[in-house]
Amino acid sequence: MATYSLPDLAYDPADLEPHLSARVIDLHHGKHHASYVTAANTALEKIEEAAAQEKWADLVGLQRALAFNLGGHVLHSIYWKNLSPDGGGEPTGPLRTAIDETFHGFAAFKARFAQITVTIQGSGWGILGFEPLGGRLVTQQLLTHQDNQLLGTVPLLAIDVWEHAYYLQYQNVRADYMAAIWNLISWDDVSRRYAAAVGMSL
Repeated sequence: MATYSLPDLAYDPADLEPHLSARVIDLHHGKHHASYVTAANTALEKIEEAAAQEKWADLVGLQRALAFNLGGHVLHSIYWKNLSPDGGGEPTGPLRTAIDETFHGFAAFKARFAQITVTIQGSGWGILGFEPLGGRLVTQQLLTHQDNQLLGTVPLLAIDVWEHAYYLQYQNVRADYMAAIWNLISWDDVSRRYAAAVGMSL
C-alpha cells in the first residue's frame, strides 16, 4: 500500500525571515506537518485492517481521521510551495487577468482574501481556488482541514491560520501575520496551479 511522506522544503527556513522566523518554519514543517503525514498513514492502515475484518462501524471514525489528516498534509504541501524567499509583488499573465475580472482588481482581491482569512473562527485556511464547474476563481474559508469546502474546487493559494503557523512570532494578531505573508507569496507557483486547473472539467 502506498504511503504518504513529508516533502522537503525548497528553501532553508531562515530564508523566509523576517516575515516568518526559522523557528516557526522548523516547528511547523518538522513537527506539525509531519504529524499529519504520520496520522494519515496510520488511518490508511487501520482502514484496510477494519475492511479486511469487516468491522464496518470502525470505518466511520477512521474515514474522518483520514479526511482531517490527509487534508492537513495536502494543504501544507501547497502552503510550502506557495511561499518563496523571492515572493511578493503581484501576479501577472492569465492569473492576473482572472483575478482582475473576478475580484475587480488585485487590490480588491487582496483586501477580500485577507479578510476571509483572518476572520476564520478557530482554525482553518484561507483559500484562493479554481471552481471548475463554474470555471471561476473563488475565495473560501476552509475550516480545520476539510470542512466548509466547495467540492471540486482546486486550491491555488492556501494560507494556514492555525495558531501553530504564526503564534510564536505574531501572537494573536493574525492580521500582522497575513500582512507579512504577502511578501512571501510565490505568484509563479500560484500561476502554475491556475494553468493546470483551468483545463479541468467535471
